[in-house]
Amino acid sequence: MKKIQKARTIGSFFLLAFLLYGIGRNIFESETLTEKYTGALLIIANSIIVLLIGIFLRKTLQKHNVLVGNIYLFSRVFEAIALASVVLNIIPTVNVSLDYGYFLAMIVLGIGSIPMCFILLEHKIIPKWLAIWGMIGYAVFTFGFLMELFGKEWSMYLLGLGGLWEIYFAIWLIIKGGKITTC
Repeated sequence: MKKIQKARTIGSFFLLAFLLYGIGRNIFESETLTEKYTGALLIIANSIIVLLIGIFLRKTLQKHNVLVGNIYLFSRVFEAIALASVVLNIIPTVNVSLDYGYFLAMIVLGIGSIPMCFILLEHKIIPKWLAIWGMIGYAVFTFGFLMELFGKEWSMYLLGLGGLWEIYFAIWLIIKGGKITTC
């Protein structure tokens, strides 16, 4: 029996990360200090959740491939730091781009998530179609954000497949919970 350890927790964290960063980033851009600080706290909470996703999923991945487990954890650590870097703008003398940290975080996340999906496919931990969707989604997603670094505003058009995968995967993990068996 192959399962993803802490599946429901990981699924919940995927969904929570969307909410924390989305809401946090939106209100962080407010001119009101109270809202800016609240947004900063939500962004930092997102980074903690992102780290926990990496730590928890690494445990399952390392059972099948240590290198991929470490790559995935690294991608989540990098994502957490890059996304949290925006809160440095609270310091009056600091001016960190609100976009470049996000773009870099998404590129590294995409690159680190492709082998994760491959391991989930190779070891039949999730359904084949779900793993393939994840690999394709993350590849397209990564390309879109890479183009952003070259001044092409493509990410919004290319993140849907990967973003929807994360939401579906999260819900799938929550529903399947600890009862994930070989598919």
